[in-house]
Amino acid sequence: MRVPLNWLRTYAAVPESVPTRQISDALVRLGLEVETIEETGAEVTGPLVIGRVEEFTEETHSNGKTVRWCRVDVGPYNEGGTPTDFGAPGRGIICGARNFAQGDLVVVALPGAELPGGFKIASRKTYGHVSDGMICSSRELGIGDDHSGIIVLEPDAVGPLAAGRTAADPADLVVGADAAPALYLRDDVLDIAVTPDRGYCWSVRGIAREAALAFDVPFTDPVSRPVPPTVDEGYPVVINSEACPVFVALTVSGIAPTAASPRWMQRRLHQAGMRSISLAVDVTNYVMLETGQPLHAYDRDKLSGPIVVRKARAGEKLITLDDVVRDLDPDDLLITDDSGPIGLAGVMGGENTEVSHRTTTVVIESANFDAMTIARTSRRHKLSSEASRRYERGADPGATYAAAHRVAQLLIALGGGRLEPAETVAGAVPSPATQRFDDRLPATIMGAEIDRSTVIQALQAVGVAVDDQGDRLLVTPPSWRPDLTDPYDYVEEVGRIYGYENVRPVIPTPPAGRGLTRRQRLRRLIGQALADAGYVEAQTFPFMGRAVLDQLRIPPDDARRRLMRMANPLSEEQAELRTTLLPELFASVNRNTSRSLDDLAIFEIGPVFLAPQQRSAAPRPPVDRRPSEEELAAMDAAIGDQPRHLGAVLTGAVRPAGWTGPAQPATWRHAIATAEIAARAVGGTVVAEQAEQAPWHPGRCAAIIVVAEDGTRTPIGFAGEIHPTVIEALGLPARTAACEIDLDALVGAAPQIGSIVELSTHPVVKEDIALIVDAGVPAARVEEAVRAGAGGLLEDVRLFDVYTGEQIGAGKKSLAYALRFRAPDRTLTDAEVAQAREAAVAAAARATGATQRTE
Repeated sequence: MRVPLNWLRTYAAVPESVPTRQISDALVRLGLEVETIEETGAEVTGPLVIGRVEEFTEETHSNGKTVRWCRVDVGPYNEGGTPTDFGAPGRGIICGARNFAQGDLVVVALPGAELPGGFKIASRKTYGHVSDGMICSSRELGIGDDHSGIIVLEPDAVGPLAAGRTAADPADLVVGADAAPALYLRDDVLDIAVTPDRGYCWSVRGIAREAALAFDVPFTDPVSRPVPPTVDEGYPVVINSEACPVFVALTVSGIAPTAASPRWMQRRLHQAGMRSISLAVDVTNYVMLETGQPLHAYDRDKLSGPIVVRKARAGEKLITLDDVVRDLDPDDLLITDDSGPIGLAGVMGGENTEVSHRTTTVVIESANFDAMTIARTSRRHKLSSEASRRYERGADPGATYAAAHRVAQLLIALGGGRLEPAETVAGAVPSPATQRFDDRLPATIMGAEIDRSTVIQALQAVGVAVDDQGDRLLVTPPSWRPDLTDPYDYVEEVGRIYGYENVRPVIPTPPAGRGLTRRQRLRRLIGQALADAGYVEAQTFPFMGRAVLDQLRIPPDDARRRLMRMANPLSEEQAELRTTLLPELFASVNRNTSRSLDDLAIFEIGPVFLAPQQRSAAPRPPVDRRPSEEELAAMDAAIGDQPRHLGAVLTGAVRPAGWTGPAQPATWRHAIATAEIAARAVGGTVVAEQAEQAPWHPGRCAAIIVVAEDGTRTPIGFAGEIHPTVIEALGLPARTAACEIDLDALVGAAPQIGSIVELSTHPVVKEDIALIVDAGVPAARVEEAVRAGAGGLLEDVRLFDVYTGEQIGAGKKSLAYALRFRAPDRTLTDAEVAQAREAAVAAAARATGATQRTE
């Protein structure tokens, strides 16, 4: 929100002697974010004066351009100018514009002046004459966008009508006088980033209220008329939606179609970041900036039948003021008449009732709309307007009537119109909720000595109605503060008025005996192990869209289709919470490879969000106590499962080519190794078995299974090479490999860490065995049987050879394992080793049908 200080001082009596920086600092202390202070007009330096065009001649030159050779009277600045051939006092100036006449007052930049952009004015010869200055346009002075002609000064209402002057003062337009005051050129503008909970500060009214609080000076509220009871004597209005509690309609007739907005209004609009369009539009925009209440003006002659507020119907369309045809959604709130939709309520009006240069009678709309309805409509149509930004933050319903009459007042004064006595007030301002407030709560929360009277004074200062009933306070928020809903909202108001700088900070003493949980320690060990192995950790957004699941070839009945949609997504393309880490990791791969970073090994540890099978609404417990166990259980059930996953993606080469040998490309084996590294980091064991799972290649995909100490097998994820169709759809490098496992399941099955394992000093015994199994039997299954059969003497087992050929028969394969045996307390005998080896072979035979290879 951009607020010119002169406009702010209209309603907050901050003395002119108070520096702008001091005002900014005071607003910051009250919780507003003043981002910049802009000194508008500061780029214009040197003599800029009011001149009168005494005479001119038009000359057409060889290049086909017609210019005017003018004699301009600039009062005391006539002396010292370059002599002209006019034979009369004044400055000779060449001007290419033709929108002025003899006797008009204009703005003249004399030699020595400098305009925005470093444009210096000097006497120079052009078109056969010495031009001794420049007659300026709005764009050249940086006070507007109009460059079609130069500024012609006319008698103008000085300042806003609230300043008490409604007619021009001839003394303001004196030939030779400084033009800056007449142009309202110079002022300081505060650019304030308003947080979503402070919607009332999207107005000069709101910022002025805060400034008056900061300096303890009088505040004049421009919203001085309460909304009266229902009146239906004016233009007919029908409300058919709860999303519109109140609608005010006034009619102003007899407006001069050619009436222009005064300079002070155009300048303030420009300083606030808006452009001047026409009187009717400028007035509604001006009052919106002033009061925070969005307004709209309809050409009454283009309206057909009563104005109706309702939700959209299937198939309806609307051409908005930006000339875009919009397909309406049933959740869109509309303004309609007998012809159909004429406006997207709270967002933008329709083209079919737009005011034009022929409009003489307008119907003024001043309504209040539900914040969430407007926010969703704005995002749905990707149409953010000044009106929608205010409505979605909570506009003041109590300002509707006063704002409508302020618009009518300005149209009458500036456009010569007449307010028709019949008016319409449909609906009513919702009653704010009164609640009990403990006056001791601010002192308890902030740790400061804040007494009862200070609490009451602070709340009343921000507009809260306080009923002191002795043992309690009953507080009622003002209509412009919809954010005051909980006791702690009032605590925050007391704190910022009391001054956070007055609260002495106290460092809390941490309780003893607490630290990282077991799961946190194990997750950190896994992250460190992967980083040590050369992986780079990525942090991605937890959002995704439904479309990416189709690109990943996820089946309809897959659990990853159980998406949870966010109520207020940042983007409609990613409106759901992720159920897998892979899409955003793939997007990270795309960003890196687009910058020629092709050799990648990235991982992420983070939660995924699976919607519950049975949907239920989560309870909303109050903020003044801890939720009960039943409420916590109900919230857990409503939000579904949120397991923490580990995802990793590998592309390019895991080892670049060099003098030690050729490059080693990343393959499905390295994806499986990711899970093995994670398991080893926490003392766990995983095995890989061939599987099929989207988005992996069916022939190069492994199921990752964690084996607990008691032999329990738990599938925790998949690893392997990504399916070629998925790679093509997502634009990934060829043969991209990936792994995704349930980290919570892995950590849960990991052995207890922190104990010291004694190392055996006795010798190890090495034995090799070769087992023949069917070609379809996973090697991991054989290894698991060997481990179980060998017993506690087996220290390690490793597959070192796989053989297929005529010697073992068709459809068979030979798996050779290296076994290491060792006892912690003695040297093993040959008999003990032989018995353990034979037990391992027997166990493999029972589990997989293996036979020992003897040749």
